[in-house]
Amino acid sequence: MLTIKDLAVSFRTRRGEVNAVRGVSFEVAEGETLGIVGESGSGKSVTSYALMRILDAGGRIKAGEAVYSGVDLKRASEREMQGLRGREISMIFQNPRAALNPIRKVGHQIEDVLRRHARADAQNARAKAIEAMEAVKIRDAEARYDAYPFELSGGMCQRIVCAIALACDPKLLIMDEPTTGLDITTQKAVMELVTELIRERSMSSILITHDLGLAAQYCDRIVVMKDGAIVEAGDPVRLFARPGHPYTRKLVDATPREGASIRELLPAEVRTPEPPRRISDEALLSVRDLVKTYAGKSGPVHAVKGVSFDVKAGQSVGLVGESGCGKSTTSSMVVRLLDPTSGQILFAGEDLAKRPSAGFARDPMRAKIQMVFQDATDSLNPRHTSRQTIAEPLRAMAGLRGRARAERIEELADLVGLPRPLLDRFPHQLSGGQKARVGIARAIAVNPDFLVLDEPTAALDVSIQAIVLNLLVDLRARLGMSYLFVSHDLHVVRLLCDHVVVMKGGEIVEQGPTEQVMTAPADPYTAELLEAAPKPPARDAA
Repeated sequence: MLTIKDLAVSFRTRRGEVNAVRGVSFEVAEGETLGIVGESGSGKSVTSYALMRILDAGGRIKAGEAVYSGVDLKRASEREMQGLRGREISMIFQNPRAALNPIRKVGHQIEDVLRRHARADAQNARAKAIEAMEAVKIRDAEARYDAYPFELSGGMCQRIVCAIALACDPKLLIMDEPTTGLDITTQKAVMELVTELIRERSMSSILITHDLGLAAQYCDRIVVMKDGAIVEAGDPVRLFARPGHPYTRKLVDATPREGASIRELLPAEVRTPEPPRRISDEALLSVRDLVKTYAGKSGPVHAVKGVSFDVKAGQSVGLVGESGCGKSTTSSMVVRLLDPTSGQILFAGEDLAKRPSAGFARDPMRAKIQMVFQDATDSLNPRHTSRQTIAEPLRAMAGLRGRARAERIEELADLVGLPRPLLDRFPHQLSGGQKARVGIARAIAVNPDFLVLDEPTAALDVSIQAIVLNLLVDLRARLGMSYLFVSHDLHVVRLLCDHVVVMKGGEIVEQGPTEQVMTAPADPYTAELLEAAPKPPARDAA
């Protein structure tokens, strides 16, 4: 169905031409799902954009062939491509909210593609759009038709994007990181839904991902990309059990999996023994009967309902659950970004719930509790250099000035493994892993006792995630900190946390030692979460 031969894509930049894709060749057979895996910058998304002919203005297909069902995509006119996009080849993009028009009802956006390809007219467009929504299992599709993207959850937005992509029964579906940012049960639901529809409609598909567990589970064949080129290809079971290329071995080894220690995620040549640490018998943080209620249109909305748990000094506690379960609301109250409706937040014996969040930034206790945010890009000021970002808490909370502050900034950069020359760069000049290090350096700048980590590695490639997780392990031991680690990635929680708290619908359904909860869950919901998590590929012992 699709043949790519020696494809090369380049971009014009102020520093000259950049070769993003170099000599890529592969085929997709009818009914086959091909996985393209690799880290950010490997060229996997650019390859798909070249096929769709939707490269940025500075990008061009420099060489090679791309033939779909006898049509030369490289030489096709824009008019021909407009006819192919959506009707023959369709795409599900990485960020569903960014892919949808925020000021247009989702039903109208599905209608647009139906009418563009003459699959509907003014009389039946609404009915066909609702039918497309029902095909992707959107409950009460008629009511959802009039919703705007901001009124829907991330998983629901992704279903709308799937409905748009599948509305015209394309023959080839390209999925570019379709589950990034979704919790594991929603991820499983979306992938199984798409897989079922692909099978029913006899479609071919390309899954682009950096999640090796996802690729192993849903793909018939895998190609591995690095620096714009394919380094290895083959059957997923064979490829991941016995990777031939060092880069594939690095990806497989860096993927969190059952039975592996956190140090085993790192390349053997840089592994060091995990540092010893002491966990106190006494609780540093005690959350008691914490409640958060919002006023809703039809009555109060109970976001958090009587949550209680402890974090001991030196301990890491994982807070897990699906989107909307209340884990982020709980962590925001703990770090005093939100006021609770009722309950206690006892930190070092003092009830922080009695201190309003509005003035907590100036509270002496603020320096003791810090946070590392989920999206390193969004949480950094784009107009501040790394140096300025790390300097801010030192100025505001520690009162450091001049040489003392400059020395502390460089000390922090060394501590988190951020090369000093990068201190004078802006966020857009840093990689994801480097931005994560800046966020961590800012959080630990004033020597906090307690760190709230909200999905700090969710958007990172597996090898960068492995480095950041090991950095957190080292800092925890070296600085004697306690962590509240908020995540939906159970494999990561198992590696980093001593104790786990499972939330559903604003309540705790289970908590206990991590191994006990992960190995023998007492609550059916915990078992459901564990079952939904993609199973990372296992390496052969050899």
